[in-house]
Amino acid sequence: MRYLLDVNALAAFGVFEHTLHSAAATWARSLGSPGSFEFATCSITELGFVRVLAQSSEYGLTVPAARELLERVKESPVFRFVFIADDHDISKLPAWVRTAAQTTDGHLVQLARAHSATFVTLDRKIPGALLIGTA
Repeated sequence: MRYLLDVNALAAFGVFEHTLHSAAATWARSLGSPGSFEFATCSITELGFVRVLAQSSEYGLTVPAARELLERVKESPVFRFVFIADDHDISKLPAWVRTAAQTTDGHLVQLARAHSATFVTLDRKIPGALLIGTA
């Protein structure tokens, strides 16, 4: 099974100080042996991870430090990470996307589906996504 992690799920999983790190780690452990699944990122989720952590005064990271942290997370000896190339244009945006705030989520849900992955998030409002803590 492949799981495309949303920016918020990736941050929670990769940052020990994140308020939802424990929930993300518990969810990851519930998936079974690490060889039976893989986590995925894409350009949007990786750039979002770096942007959010570099903008947040809570973590105090620079862009280079956030990038280095993400590279370490992706090199985990425990969890396998793969990169999904983003080959979707606007024609793939799902019909449920009605507001500007939904565009990236809709895009990522469709990208995950196209690459046999499940989109994983901490956001309860994304149709077709797996909410951490419910699986």
